[in-house]
Amino acid sequence: MKKMIRIGTRESQLAVWQAKLVAEMLLQHGFESELVFIKSDGDIDLVTPLYEIGVQGIFTKTLDAALLSNKIDVAVHSMKDVPTQLATGLAQSAVLARGSHKDIFVPRSGADFLNDANSVAAIATSSIRRIAQWIRRYPNHTIENLRGNVNTRLQKVAGSNWQGGIFAAAGLERIGLRPENAVDLDWMLPAPAQGAVMIVCKEDDVFVQEACSLLNDENTALCAKIERDFLRTLFGGCSTPVSALAQIKNGELYFEGNIISLDGKEKVGTERKVSIDNAVGLGITAANEVLENGGWEIVENIRNNGK
Repeated sequence: MKKMIRIGTRESQLAVWQAKLVAEMLLQHGFESELVFIKSDGDIDLVTPLYEIGVQGIFTKTLDAALLSNKIDVAVHSMKDVPTQLATGLAQSAVLARGSHKDIFVPRSGADFLNDANSVAAIATSSIRRIAQWIRRYPNHTIENLRGNVNTRLQKVAGSNWQGGIFAAAGLERIGLRPENAVDLDWMLPAPAQGAVMIVCKEDDVFVQEACSLLNDENTALCAKIERDFLRTLFGGCSTPVSALAQIKNGELYFEGNIISLDGKEKVGTERKVSIDNAVGLGITAANEVLENGGWEIVENIRNNGK
């Protein structure tokens, strides 16, 4: 009898959608699974303190802790939320085919003001990366803090006096909540691995590792790794405005990445095109180029500001 694979998920609509997708894909390969809803850090009983086993990541540590305490067999994460260094004892077992990598603007009413770089507006987002890119493009806009799951954030925008909020397209599209008036922000470079879903399990769980590896999309995994290598080499995290996108087109890999100062005024970026065979290590090489061309100063300024 095959083992029942326990898939851990938080209770938000998007998290449940992602967990159910993994369950459906596992079933297609003959593996049965069940969803296990994980409440909060306080519900996880660990012998070893979290800081000793290296569990980090504000959106992922609850599930990772549940994995390490054997409450679940699999954790499913939005990959852009996963720290570039996984907790000790955990391993990436699969990256699902990517959804949209784009950021979108959800206006409360109209969005014509986006055509005017000198317009005045109040825009909602809590992402440091989005803030830096937005105020670089619209220096007269003010930024309002916007937190919560996607449903909560949409409701906050609708009931506010703001002109709108910034969201990841994939999150809204996956649960059917993308508004008809949403605007693709094609000029905004996404967070590394945005739109990708990562499956994590214990590195010594061979059965689950092998089962989940069947769900891996090689192209997405390669592109996400390059983007996350770029982020890690730039010492980036949720508090650093680092953006990156790798795409495979006609057998070649196109990469674009940058780091922007917190006030949006300074930007150092790079664009590269290589054959897929030469793509390994591209994220590190590109990040070192950025650091050498002025990125170090931006990183140091962010550190000195206590971010």
